[in-house]
Amino acid sequence: MTQDSLIRAWYVLHTRSRFENVVYENLSRKSLETFLPRIRVLSRRKDRKKFIRVPLFPGYIFVRTDLDPNEHLEIVKTVGAVRLIGTNLRPVPVPDEAIESLKIMVASEEGIETGTRFSRGDRVMVVGGPFAGVVGIFSNYKGMSRVIVNIEVLGQFASAEVNEADVEIVPGI
Repeated sequence: MTQDSLIRAWYVLHTRSRFENVVYENLSRKSLETFLPRIRVLSRRKDRKKFIRVPLFPGYIFVRTDLDPNEHLEIVKTVGAVRLIGTNLRPVPVPDEAIESLKIMVASEEGIETGTRFSRGDRVMVVGGPFAGVVGIFSNYKGMSRVIVNIEVLGQFASAEVNEADVEIVPGI
């Protein structure tokens, strides 16, 4: 190992789907410094609504390591861990400032929007709420878990603001 690879830095660890909490707890038990940014979201069940804490980046957690071969092996052999994100040669570190900024953001009670579920121009269908069944084009994120969907009719657009949870990408395009 070269000397510069033994500098402690934050790295992104890809996890199995819905294993973020398991990997976080197991790495913490191994006395490794980890960070799992979670946000509060409204969970809509058929019979009730309640706030739950979910990972800000599903499928990923952050781990601070110096990439010592033994420590690296301990990280990747953790149940639910897939791999450290990087190039073919080595994992790529995340700047400390980015991690500190994320810690500040998730510590506040303000809403955080990631905006990665839909891209402008995606063909979507509204599956719940008063506009259920409407097929349109995703326009943009409005904030507070709201999105704008455009419906084209007669060469003109009509826009509807709907709950993000009520919108799904139309498959097969």
